[in-house]
Amino acid sequence: MRIVFIATGDIALPSFRRLLEKGPRPLALVTQPDKPAGRHMTPTPPRIKTEALAAGIPVFQPERIGDATTDLAALEPDLLIVVAYGQILRKNILTLPRKAIINLHASLLPKYRGAACIQAAIDAGDAESGVTSMHVVRELDAGDIILARSIPIAPDDTGGSLHDKLADLAADVMEETITLMDAGTDTRTPQDPDLVSYIPKLDRNDGRIDWSMPAAAIERRIRAYDPWPGTFTIALENGRERRLKVFPPVRCLDETFAPGELRTNDGRLVIGCGEGALELLHVQPDGGRRITAADYLRGRVPQAFV
Repeated sequence: MRIVFIATGDIALPSFRRLLEKGPRPLALVTQPDKPAGRHMTPTPPRIKTEALAAGIPVFQPERIGDATTDLAALEPDLLIVVAYGQILRKNILTLPRKAIINLHASLLPKYRGAACIQAAIDAGDAESGVTSMHVVRELDAGDIILARSIPIAPDDTGGSLHDKLADLAADVMEETITLMDAGTDTRTPQDPDLVSYIPKLDRNDGRIDWSMPAAAIERRIRAYDPWPGTFTIALENGRERRLKVFPPVRCLDETFAPGELRTNDGRLVIGCGEGALELLHVQPDGGRRITAADYLRGRVPQAFV
């Protein structure tokens, strides 16, 4: 089968490597243009581009994927495989392959369409997540399902650890999907519109902790948003507001006091929530480095968190 791989995010790496190792070897990779990164805003390629070039795979990086239509059509692909690419595919691309365009999505569709599907599953307290392979249509993540595979969410999973587990699972789902399509035994299951949920892209401000939430819900969000977008709170220190980044793990405690109120006995940093309390273990003051809560309290005297 003649395959073109379309991906940008690191979640696509195990699937791309599986094709390099076991085939079918991709005819080309389509990925996003290099983006400025670091203090000096140096143009930095997606990791998958670096691996593709090292393997001798041609790489296309159009500003808009439609600009590469002619080049991709010349490859005469049977199948386009899309994983965390970051652009909507238009009609000229949707009609290009002989067989189909499939997308590997890191949720059990129709639940959690959209960008932040991994964080959403942890944040909601779901028992499981998974990867769905589906046909690509114009509507976001709305195509017919080919197959889905699930894995449990561990009590200590973060957005980062679940991302890596789902990346590995996606390679298995892709391989099984290709086998089914090659044999002509794949099925199409329409998504139930009554079960659809959509999760928009997150930004840094979404990580601000709301201490009026129950402690268990805040604990899940701290794990879900690690490493991106991260969680933070605002500490009141002598009447001044200071941003404080919070890292997992944190401890839920069966204590009751006002949301945002502090208890700092014995070097422990415990904060009241809407229900219960949380003990923070590792934090990072604005402009500083990651330190233990005990070290933070030795250098600062917060009065409350807001």
